[in-house]
Amino acid sequence: MVEPVDAYGSETAVSDKSPKPQDPETDVHEDPDEPAFDWMKPKAPGGSSAASPAPVPVQPESRADRKAAEAADTEPEPPLFAETVADAPAARQPSHYSEPLPTSALQVRPPADEVARRNAEREQAAKVKPIGPRIFQVLLAVFFPVILLVLAVRAVTSPLFLWVEYNRPGFPGDGYGFSTDDRMTYGSYAVDYLSNWSGPRYLGGLVNQDGAKLFKDSEVSHMADVKLVILTSFGAGLLLILLSIIAIVYLRKRSEGGVRRGLFAGSIVTLVIIIGLAVLAALSWQQFFTEFHRIFFANGTWTFSLEDTLIRLFPGQFWVDAGIVIGALVFLSATVTFILTWPTRRRRGLEPKPAADDDESSSTETDDQGDAVGLRKDTAETVG
Repeated sequence: MVEPVDAYGSETAVSDKSPKPQDPETDVHEDPDEPAFDWMKPKAPGGSSAASPAPVPVQPESRADRKAAEAADTEPEPPLFAETVADAPAARQPSHYSEPLPTSALQVRPPADEVARRNAEREQAAKVKPIGPRIFQVLLAVFFPVILLVLAVRAVTSPLFLWVEYNRPGFPGDGYGFSTDDRMTYGSYAVDYLSNWSGPRYLGGLVNQDGAKLFKDSEVSHMADVKLVILTSFGAGLLLILLSIIAIVYLRKRSEGGVRRGLFAGSIVTLVIIIGLAVLAALSWQQFFTEFHRIFFANGTWTFSLEDTLIRLFPGQFWVDAGIVIGALVFLSATVTFILTWPTRRRRGLEPKPAADDDESSSTETDDQGDAVGLRKDTAETVG
């Protein structure tokens, strides 16, 4: 018998006599009585299998059903944390003994010495103040006396002070012919030159009534040096004022009472400096005046004769009065600041001291009376 072939001349894989493929779910085992296949046998009328009277569990038909059955038969894992075990139902808690978890050691209280040490370190860290507010307080205390001094010098270098000086009783007159009006006119030019941006010709071009030059070249040169010192000090004072404003704003936001402490320290420093300078000036004014000029000017550039215009406009008494006014202004400003920033209990944010026993008893009676009056008023309002 000839075997059927395909189009390519090879034998076909399946013929009429080839065994038919079995259904995947059909039992192909030779022994149908094997217990593994009991579920495929028909059940008896009494609900039991024909081969065995014991009940056979029903095999799930799908993979999802099998997984659900396996999950239901699997015992739940014990919880990871002790709190979960405690909160779980008693029926689901494992009956066997388990070691305590590592986190359970946190519930053990450390020794008393360790607790005291930790508390001390915590309090010490809380008491440590940040370095920023301290720096700004120190800067404010250092800037304060310089600012007061610059402001006082600016008040003296003004036509108002000249007018007060030239018209006050006892001020020495000019022995070379300048009247009070002449002094006021020429002196105002000299003072204005110190605070404007004009060059030396502002004073070098002035002439007196005779047509001669009012200021010599040496006087104009010295006034140019004085102008440089004055403008530098004014610029430094303005810069310090701006930095002080920044420090005040910072301290108001970051440190309660920091501005008061900084100004209080600055007022103390100012009072110490001004008192020390006043003592030196009172002991020997001439030496004090000379040493002051040596600090800022070269030797030989600031000495003039009595006939020179600068000496006639600004005699020695003028500088004594100017020094007194500058010292007085700085001293008064520092004293007022010292008083206003004195660290009282209220300014430090502390509660007032308790009064004496009598005061306490009287205040208690007063409070009781006030409470009784308030209660009567509340009752009357309620009834009304």
